[in-house]
Amino acid sequence: MSSKNSNKINVPEAREAMDKFKMEAANEVGVNLKNGYNGDITARQAGSVGGQMVKKMIEAYENGLK
Repeated sequence: MSSKNSNKINVPEAREAMDKFKMEAANEVGVNLKNGYNGDITARQAGSVGGQMVKKMIEAYENGLK
């Protein structure tokens, strides 16, 4: 098995926007993220941040369809 990381941002200029988006989602669900390594948060906390990000992306897409 390979340990290749597939979590790459396709547009490097988007990294800052994605980091800001992640921090906003974390604040909304009450998870204290810091810049850089966040290996000290639980899987539940990380999942809640990711879930909030997906929820916001779906809402933005649905609003764009209207």
